Amino acid sequence: MIRRIDFKAGGAVRAALAEIGRTEDLRFSPNNRLLAIAGYARKRCLILRIDVETGPDGPGVTLHNFMELTSASMGEIHGLDFIDDRTLAIANRDGLVALFALPREEPASQCREITAIRRVKGGRYCKLNSPGSIAVRLESHGRVSLLVCNNYTHLVTRHVVNRWLGYRVTSNQLLLKRGLDIPDGIALSHDGQWIAVSSHGTKDVKLYRMSASLGPDSEPTGILQNAGYPHGVRFTADDQHILVADAGSQMVHVYAGDGGWKEHREPARSVAVLDEAAFLRGRASPEEGGPKGLDIDRSNSVVAVTCEEQPLAFFALASLTGPSMIELGET
Repeated sequence: MIRRIDFKAGGAVRAALAEIGRTEDLRFSPNNRLLAIAGYARKRCLILRIDVETGPDGPGVTLHNFMELTSASMGEIHGLDFIDDRTLAIANRDGLVALFALPREEPASQCREITAIRRVKGGRYCKLNSPGSIAVRLESHGRVSLLVCNNYTHLVTRHVVNRWLGYRVTSNQLLLKRGLDIPDGIALSHDGQWIAVSSHGTKDVKLYRMSASLGPDSEPTGILQNAGYPHGVRFTADDQHILVADAGSQMVHVYAGDGGWKEHREPARSVAVLDEAAFLRGRASPEEGGPKGLDIDRSNSVVAVTCEEQPLAFFALASLTGPSMIELGET
């Protein structure tokens, strides 16, 4: 049985979590002080002020306050990622990608309407369509790559914006296509060598090696098999494990690397991260009910997961990457 971290939070924060509705992705800020949650159904983004502490009994989590953000450029928010501690990229399944500067004040139990500093729609031959999960990659000379899963056209596109030019879009390209069927989650390895993409329709995660020749005809170098209906995906800080949230079960699947991610791999471990009652409440179809968003905090000690029936839960990373093969149980 995996133990959930009993996070500390006041009544206002817990009420905001209870009211967020259907969630999708979530993401820690680079300085580990904020946690952003995509409020898909209510078309808003919940920003939590968070502290992750280490102690003799394992990591602890405190949620100090929240800020609920809305915008005319926020729709069915599916994916999000931080460009820096105050700049957030949001992918709207029913629209485009929008970039936002977060309010300067600390979250203080308030709702704010904000305006996008830039909207990204793609180019003439590389238009965004049903953007889902998104990953940010910082490049040289102020450039930022936005890697976007286009859910229903089965593509990953790359859109380069330049911070020095007010986040103006400087290029758009089709990046990945081969092997993908509803790409539903994306992550970059910390060493910059790998892109992992959840492929919902093929029930696996495709791994592509980063290179100058990477393109839509590139075959995946590795495949994580038996991932159920994979959604959120993350590399651990040492890139030796990949965690995959299975939206069709109670599980997070853990895959172990061997210095690289070539060939086919089965889960080294599968761990239940929500109880059966919550899972069954959300099981409108075989593809639903389980965890959606998944992220690892920047200290590499805490895993956060979210879904509609369990808006937020935390677990010690060490409890997921332990030695046993299958661990089922009540949380």
